[in-house]
Amino acid sequence: MATEDQIREALGDVLVPQVALSLTDLNLVRGVEVTDSSVKVSLASTALNPDVKEWIEATARSTVERVSEAKQVEVEFVEATPQELNSIGKSVAVMSGKGGVGKSLIASLLAISLNRQGKRVGILDADITGPSIPKMFGTLGHPAGSETGILPVQSKSGVEIMSINLLLPKEDDAVIWRGPLIAKAIQQFWQDVLWGNLDALLVDLPPGTADAPLTVMQSIPLSGVVIALTPQDLTAMVVRKAVHMAQQMKIPVLGIVENMSYFVVPDTGKRIEIFGKSRGAEMAESAGAPLLGQIPLDPELAKLCDEGAIERYSSEAFDGLSRAFAEALSQARD
Repeated sequence: MATEDQIREALGDVLVPQVALSLTDLNLVRGVEVTDSSVKVSLASTALNPDVKEWIEATARSTVERVSEAKQVEVEFVEATPQELNSIGKSVAVMSGKGGVGKSLIASLLAISLNRQGKRVGILDADITGPSIPKMFGTLGHPAGSETGILPVQSKSGVEIMSINLLLPKEDDAVIWRGPLIAKAIQQFWQDVLWGNLDALLVDLPPGTADAPLTVMQSIPLSGVVIALTPQDLTAMVVRKAVHMAQQMKIPVLGIVENMSYFVVPDTGKRIEIFGKSRGAEMAESAGAPLLGQIPLDPELAKLCDEGAIERYSSEAFDGLSRAFAEALSQARD
């Protein structure tokens, strides 16, 4: 007769249709009881429609019968909310004082860096009126789920993504909502999405310090924030506002990332600061946080984002950012 641990390990091979995530990934296994001749398995029914539940029940039963050799196997479903099931190690918001600095790009690169390190990662796209995460990852289709929860969409490399653009009939449909509706949508992405077991969740915040960022900081237990900026004088001023907001909300600033920091001339290798002298080190000192990285203006990165293939990006600057962020995240609070 198999042990409880052996049965749980076997159930980890049962994939939930439409998302290619296992029962273990989604934390749906709620209990396993083993006696001399029988096994009882309790699974959460969260975000599973009737057809999927029927398939999972049959597959789980046959899997347990095969590994346990039990005379009787019972599979039951129990109710649970997504928040009861979600187990997220670190939650990090990427924010900026203004739009157009590449905040969504940085959130995506940070998620990709953790994914390449073997971590299970999700991105919550809280930029409701300007969502761009699905486009950069090339994610298609609508999220699966039921009235009890929503399942995130997986990218090609396995990053879990939830964005308002995945719920719209057309990706270029405008979301014309007032602040309270936007705040409600962000709360629902946190409360109603079944993320399961994640090592880290990256939250791509809308720009500024108004309703939407405030909702995230009040609703989601953040381990810290990463501040995105570009070298211009105006950006430096509004970055200080973002830093002050995080400090007032008592959320640690894990680091600063400067985007569009420079351009490397292909033929000569000369480095040109197109938007002016770098302010990354200055802003990091002001925030009392490390400068995690400086992302150049890279035509290859822009091309990959347009093609929905950002996960293929690689560069020395990206590798440096990956190492620095991993170090900062390891020291962040849970």
